[in-house]
Amino acid sequence: MRVRTLEAHEVALHRDVRLRALQEAPDAFGERFADAAARPMSYWDDLTRSVTEPGRHVMFLVCENETVVGCTYGLVDRARSEWGRVGGMWVDPAWRRRGIGMILLQAVVTWARDCGLRRLGLWAPGHSPAPVALYQKVGFRETGVRRPLPTNPALEIVEMHCEL
Repeated sequence: MRVRTLEAHEVALHRDVRLRALQEAPDAFGERFADAAARPMSYWDDLTRSVTEPGRHVMFLVCENETVVGCTYGLVDRARSEWGRVGGMWVDPAWRRRGIGMILLQAVVTWARDCGLRRLGLWAPGHSPAPVALYQKVGFRETGVRRPLPTNPALEIVEMHCEL
């Protein structure tokens, strides 16, 4: 198993992994599979460029041989230059409970520190205790802010922050 970053030429891989995540875990993300799948390749080109240009955002992948078994984004907050966000965290169900989530989070924390960020934030599915517990192990704490999941308003997401 190895951790790596997405590369600029891997637009199709980026799209495929993101769509796998959205299809497998529809109540974990703020966008729907059908909406993401319908986006033109120019959208995926732009998104891939934004997470592969040095000094901007990043996408980490955990791979077993050539298969991506987990992913997450590290994102610089546009409004607060010393803050970042964790986004799109996903681990293939067949690979869960093997430490991949922790590996991904540690990669984002290291990246954030290297970027000089002082805080990371994220939105976690409040209806799913396993991800919340994982984030807490890394030092994330709930802020008390909750809101409906955009793709399923019957469920809540919780805001969490971690000081670096």
